[in-house]
Amino acid sequence: MRHISDLHIHSKYSRACSTSLDIKNLEKYARIKGVDLLGTGDFQHPEWNKELKNNLTEDETGILRTKSGFPFVLSSELSLIYSDNGKGRKVHNVIFAKNFDVVEQITEALLKRGRIDYDGRPIFGIPCPEFTEMIKEIDDDIEVIPAHIWTPWFAMLGSKSGFDSVEECFKDQSKHIHAVETGLSSDPEMNWRVSSLDKYSLVSFSDLHSFWPWRLGREATVFDFKELNYGNILNALKTREGLAETIEVDPAYGKYHFDGHRSCNITLSPKESMKINSICPMCKKELTIGVDHRVEELADRSIGYRPKDAVPYRKLIPLSDLITGVHKVGIATKKQWSIYNSLQDAFGNEMKILLETPAQDLARVVDEKLVSAIIANREQKIRVVPGYDGVYGVPVLDDNQEFVEQKVEDMQPVRKKIQTGLDEFF
Repeated sequence: MRHISDLHIHSKYSRACSTSLDIKNLEKYARIKGVDLLGTGDFQHPEWNKELKNNLTEDETGILRTKSGFPFVLSSELSLIYSDNGKGRKVHNVIFAKNFDVVEQITEALLKRGRIDYDGRPIFGIPCPEFTEMIKEIDDDIEVIPAHIWTPWFAMLGSKSGFDSVEECFKDQSKHIHAVETGLSSDPEMNWRVSSLDKYSLVSFSDLHSFWPWRLGREATVFDFKELNYGNILNALKTREGLAETIEVDPAYGKYHFDGHRSCNITLSPKESMKINSICPMCKKELTIGVDHRVEELADRSIGYRPKDAVPYRKLIPLSDLITGVHKVGIATKKQWSIYNSLQDAFGNEMKILLETPAQDLARVVDEKLVSAIIANREQKIRVVPGYDGVYGVPVLDDNQEFVEQKVEDMQPVRKKIQTGLDEFF
């Protein structure tokens, strides 16, 4: 049985998250999206922990359920900020636990090293190897997954504070790492270029900060096994047995795919950025080096390489983004919701609409342009103008072509100067 999972999420107690991000809304919008397994996020936060215990029932399977039966896995994300070999490191890790007893022991261990009540994603000055050893001593079934591994600022392989490999980051504790999270700005094909990652399963989750369907499940990992339990999830991560596929956004959609400076409205490909030593042509400060550039630095394989045992994946732009692009409306507007809800009422959850519903059926509910966008999305034919330095990428659709072309045109003077050489800048 297939389970579309989003196991890296947050609660209303994490910074920059919706104050309505509770179990009720998570379950409601997961069903709307077509996600049928969620992580809890933030399990060590005192107030969220109380809400989890009041709303979820655990049993021997390691899966917690709401009163209506919707399943959750105990999960959290922790920020580890420390110094290693004279360099400041900032690494986020997602962890899973099989029951509340284990969570309490993790919480007790963390309290000895700092506070847990100020943020659902707290910061600790614990090196990754020490952290992993500490929690594996609590319970060997705790799983540690390096989060969004390529993101510049807070990731294992990030350009600003990361390492060059899992082994360099986790040292002797790398034996306990079985999977890594690709993040929005990379996809499996990009990760396949780095041979040192071959031994690790690639997973994708949303890292949501709100429950809306353009956030929840925008990236997901699909498991396929007869019985949903914590042990089968761990086994899938370790052996890839039951790891069916991942669902990804186009990596260009992510906020850190290309190099750039948001404040200067500058975005450059790795090749363009390298020509000017990654210095912003406007303010002369260092550009934020994006994921595509960082992968290129560590890659030892050519573009298009695919390992023999690679788990398949597919790229999908969220339905809400398609509606807003085609109809030129805001993502949370009444018109967007009206179209979204009409599709859901007719065909079920968003995943069914994006992946399964025939074009002729869609055409009975929405206009031809949106049908074309949904089918192009399904066939992975939508081009995306890359995101950079915290700015999301923009899907190119017929009705926003003029806007996108203007965005590209604005960069042409900069790109022309880059082609003429560094003298234009220094």
